Amino acid sequence: MNTAEFFIERLKTWGVKRIFGYPGDGINGVIGALQHDGGIDFIQARHEEMAAFMAVAYAKFTGELGVCLATGGPGATHLITGLYDARADHMPVLAICGQGPTTVRGASYQQELNLDRAFMDVAEYVQEVATPAQLPHVIDRAIRLAIARRAPTAIILPKDLQEEPFEAPKRAAGQTRSGPGYARPVIVPEEADLRRAADVLNAGERVAMLIGAGAAGAVDEVIAVADKLGAGVAKALLGKSVLPDNLPFVTGSIGLLGTKPSSELMNACDTLLIVGSGFPWSEFLPEKARGVQIDIDPAMLSLRYPCEVNLHGSAAETLRLLLPMLKKKTDGDWRRKIEGWMGDWWETLEARAKTKAHPVNPQRVVWEMSPRLPDNVIVTSDSGSCANWYARDYRVKRGQMCSLSGGLASMGAAVPYAIGAKFAHPDRPVVALVGDGTMQMNNMAELITVAKYWERWPDKRLVTCVFNNEDLNQVTWEQRVMMGNARYAASQDIPDVRYSRFAELIGLKGIFVDDPQDLGSAWDEALSADRPVILEVKTDPEIAPLPPHISLKEAKKFMFSMAKDEDAGHVIKDTARQVLNAVLHKEDAD
Repeated sequence: MNTAEFFIERLKTWGVKRIFGYPGDGINGVIGALQHDGGIDFIQARHEEMAAFMAVAYAKFTGELGVCLATGGPGATHLITGLYDARADHMPVLAICGQGPTTVRGASYQQELNLDRAFMDVAEYVQEVATPAQLPHVIDRAIRLAIARRAPTAIILPKDLQEEPFEAPKRAAGQTRSGPGYARPVIVPEEADLRRAADVLNAGERVAMLIGAGAAGAVDEVIAVADKLGAGVAKALLGKSVLPDNLPFVTGSIGLLGTKPSSELMNACDTLLIVGSGFPWSEFLPEKARGVQIDIDPAMLSLRYPCEVNLHGSAAETLRLLLPMLKKKTDGDWRRKIEGWMGDWWETLEARAKTKAHPVNPQRVVWEMSPRLPDNVIVTSDSGSCANWYARDYRVKRGQMCSLSGGLASMGAAVPYAIGAKFAHPDRPVVALVGDGTMQMNNMAELITVAKYWERWPDKRLVTCVFNNEDLNQVTWEQRVMMGNARYAASQDIPDVRYSRFAELIGLKGIFVDDPQDLGSAWDEALSADRPVILEVKTDPEIAPLPPHISLKEAKKFMFSMAKDEDAGHVIKDTARQVLNAVLHKEDAD
């Protein structure tokens, strides 16, 4: 057995079933071992960065280790953005990288980089292997730490080392013998700390909860605690699928992409319970309220908001222990107020979505999608303006899954996330919401990956919905509202590409929509197709992604930018129409 063959055997011992990657001569020994073994499924991406995103999504949607692979030099450095996505969203991902031969290390050889230094900031653990006997503990430690600390790790394998005979470490000085395996512990706080937390929560009259992805395994516990406290529950974007949006006390997303009820919830509460969330924008949290936080990662406690009681523990188990200590709120005024806010908010969103646009209102794309989605769908979104409509207009149901690049907020994640989701759950339909900027950046290429593999999936449905507005739209609005600048065509204009035709060129189905009346039937057609679909919608770039509240400073900058913007008349009219329609509950105010 050579070293590469041992490497594959050890990965299988750890339960690795799938690797996303791209080959190259620096990693060909491992590729050959994969070929000969046949026990691990190798998924070939079009680009190493996309392979890393696929591994992150695979980890998100399975709870298992995601694995990506690349050759040395530029192949390895291409992985780094995806690994930072894993780091930011606390996902266990292992990167396997090739390297130049050990005989030329330090000689400025072709594609020779000091990869351990390149990966040092992003990886929880990174090691270049120097001898075969070192490999067992490097593999075991990299995987164990990735899983235990929910973080990316990296193993670097020199080209010649992969072909050397494997020699197990001996029971001798200067050798270490390692074994595979890890069992995640249940971590719960001390009873005294739980009682302190209960005292704070019981004293509150207007309790708000904020949940994130860390609450994903605690759905029933979160609902039980919210009901006992009479609390409203806001969701950080990575926690969108934790609770369904049909619960009347769930106020939806929070923050710049969030809902008005979530903003009102935070501004009006007197007590805040945070569960499994690292939501970064503290300006959207209460100005002054008593706080309790639960998190499995002690580094996240009291990081965004100064909490009175900080509980280091697993979300479900900690809430389960806390629940008997809580007193049921008997005054239902606070909960009724929250439910009233939500009733008004859904009417507001519908009015905004049905406001006339030129030609299609992007909000309506997701508004029409949401009720048509199967109960077991997985939805991914890219960063950019489409993330606004994903955050607000997609009403997630229990059993559905969804995610996006959260902490890193990277462009380019939606389609590789969708591919990772499909390999995680090939029997479930998947929808990716993507801007045209991302399509042109790298996601069009990954649709070729979809074309390569879709016939393997029991459920063939993967719908890529492209918002074609010929604009880098989120940045355009940031230029206007945050900087007070007019739209800068040189940086913001992008070419008009017929993505639906591209679908047909690569054997997929293409659907083009430029009339809002056709959206419903287009979604029905896409979701019932016998193969993956690109649903291209020609959307209006001047529909503002209105924040839950607009500050006086932001309003002044927006109006200042409009004084210099050649599209000002169109923009102001569309923005005013959105606001007026929401007030009048109409579709066509002029």
